[in-house]
Amino acid sequence: MSDEEETSDTTYLEDDTYDAGDPKTFDLNFKGPVAKRSCTDVLCCIIFILCIIGYIILGLLAWVHGDPRRVAYPTDSKGHFCGQKGTPNENKTILFYFNLFSCTSPSVVINLQCPTTQICVSKCPEKFLTYMEIQFTYRTNKNYWTYYSQFCKSTFVKPAKTLTQVLLDDDCPIAIFPSKPFLQRCFPDFSTKNGTLTVGNKTTFEDGSGKTRNAIELRAAANRVNKILDARTIGMKIFEDYATTWYWILLGLIIAMFLSWMFVILLRYIAGLLFWVFMVGVIGIIGYGIGHCYQEYCNLQGQPNSHLTVYDIGIQTDISMYFQLKQTWFTFMVILCLLEVFIILMLIFLRERIRISIALLKEGSKAIGYIPTTLVYPLLTFIFLSICISYWAVIAVYLATSGVPVYKVITPEGQCKHENTTCDPEIFNTTEIAKACPGAQCNFAFYGGKSLYHQYIPTFQIFNLFVFLWLINFVIALGQCALAGAFASYYWALKKPDDIPPYPLFTAFGRAIRYHTGSLAFGSLILASIQIFRIVLEYLDRHLKEAQNNISKFLQCCLKCCFWCLETVVKFLNRNAYIMIAIYGKNFCKSAREAFNLLMRNVLKVAVMDNVTDFVLILGKILVTGCIGVLAFLLFTQRLPTIIEGPTSLNYYWVPLLTVIIGSYLVAHGFFSVYAMCVDTIFICFCEDLERNDGSTEKPYFLAPTLHGTLNKMQLVSQKQKE
Repeated sequence: MSDEEETSDTTYLEDDTYDAGDPKTFDLNFKGPVAKRSCTDVLCCIIFILCIIGYIILGLLAWVHGDPRRVAYPTDSKGHFCGQKGTPNENKTILFYFNLFSCTSPSVVINLQCPTTQICVSKCPEKFLTYMEIQFTYRTNKNYWTYYSQFCKSTFVKPAKTLTQVLLDDDCPIAIFPSKPFLQRCFPDFSTKNGTLTVGNKTTFEDGSGKTRNAIELRAAANRVNKILDARTIGMKIFEDYATTWYWILLGLIIAMFLSWMFVILLRYIAGLLFWVFMVGVIGIIGYGIGHCYQEYCNLQGQPNSHLTVYDIGIQTDISMYFQLKQTWFTFMVILCLLEVFIILMLIFLRERIRISIALLKEGSKAIGYIPTTLVYPLLTFIFLSICISYWAVIAVYLATSGVPVYKVITPEGQCKHENTTCDPEIFNTTEIAKACPGAQCNFAFYGGKSLYHQYIPTFQIFNLFVFLWLINFVIALGQCALAGAFASYYWALKKPDDIPPYPLFTAFGRAIRYHTGSLAFGSLILASIQIFRIVLEYLDRHLKEAQNNISKFLQCCLKCCFWCLETVVKFLNRNAYIMIAIYGKNFCKSAREAFNLLMRNVLKVAVMDNVTDFVLILGKILVTGCIGVLAFLLFTQRLPTIIEGPTSLNYYWVPLLTVIIGSYLVAHGFFSVYAMCVDTIFICFCEDLERNDGSTEKPYFLAPTLHGTLNKMQLVSQKQKE
């Protein structure tokens, strides 16, 4: 460094600069995070701000061109909305398919774009009628035609056209069936009577072309539609379960919050005892899970179809079917047994290192106790992340619905050479394509356009995803830097809590925003770039899976593994770099280098500390989640009737149970992530402290005497420092 003045083996700096990469350079009056700072990584800050401005402009463009109603409302064959106010279809809110038998392809049905005419109607048909029947009954009873004509493209006075002409002009459906509206679309009204599938109480019916069809054929034609109907039933049951148990779920999350808070407070006083409570609690909860899985496995012995495998029943929308298989409970039991053995082995082999982790956990609890506002910070992070996710989702929807209607040629058999070419529905019947491809339709396909904006919509979607990942990582980085600054202020206070500056978290947050936005954006940019590459790899793997051979699949797997490892390493380095930024205020590259050098000089301490502390905190999360999960399981399965009466007549008890378990884990993760950041910061400061000071009166340790004594006993302090 240019301003260093070497006087002896130890160099003292008169200003607030300090090179952590050199263990022989010390700041004489260092008492905490550097106050005199300057903006770091200004170029990256400017790029980050420009990207945000561009992101806002993209949102405005998408808002001008996009129309989310195109997602909410169904669209007929001409691209007109059903049920849109101020249009002729205002009172016609349901989409009707002329010939559902043409929807034989599952991919076609799932996209709701069958190769048949689609019109908007006010209600679905409620009876069986064919165009040929109407022609015979029209002379005696005109009411049938009045009812039937509402499902035609235009109003006709009478059914004067022949069946052949109707098929050519595609003015009316050749037959209608009893249907019900679902997702604003008319789908067949399937039902089962005495084990026989029926449609409108009929098993066979005329399809209007002279053929007799049965309900099974229609079911096959609308196979994907039927799965959606099954999903609707399950969705309604899940909604009912949530409506019944929402206050129990909320109560479980509140208990998880207080339980996490209690553990954080108790770690300050009885960290050793609480750790063994964690151990015994986690082992006991997993043991209870093993016992329950074994009991369910034994209960299914001899039950019909319980011997089937997941492969046999395939993918089912009714998840409860999987819990009726012995294989499911056996798999759960094996997983829990392996987890139990792993935890016990970890306790046996890491028992000495755990003592050091407990000492640091006690110090972390003291820091959180003196700065309690840090426990509220995860709520701020959650708000920021929610804003980013919502903005990304809204822009994605508006971009996807930008443009004008695009029509393409669709044929029932899919064998026309003009298939998927663009067309004009107004003049399609007079073109050569209609003559060359009998039965072809010119139907609405999607929204697009030929303008410069519409041509770059895929690029805008990629930009939307990339900036979203950048912002998400920036928000996380901002939280880590702010918390690190607050906990560093605690560590470098010689007399605690008297020397801790006022409002340390607020001050650290302000410093991070004011001076280090560029550095945080730089680290976030590196991580976002790796994540976008991983997403591209996943996309290519999904779309090229059939064309891949064994070698390409192996290379793809290796690439995924490498990028996952790279992302994990970068997250670790970024985390420690943000701590150094919070303390010394240098740019990202210098901070990352100094953090890396510092950790390499203390590689033994890192090996002892990092994974073991994470292991202890993970056990805390598992204990909180497991306690709430067991209580919720006993409550939702009516196994605590003598203590408390829980909700009765649940359709799927696992729905609120999984909600409580996942929610409890997220709550516990929010609290213990603050704890993890606290321990990491104290550990970095501890390594710095040992290199700066020797415990003398002139250079005393900032480390708590009890923690220093524990580390001395575990031989983590060098012999020179002990002397």
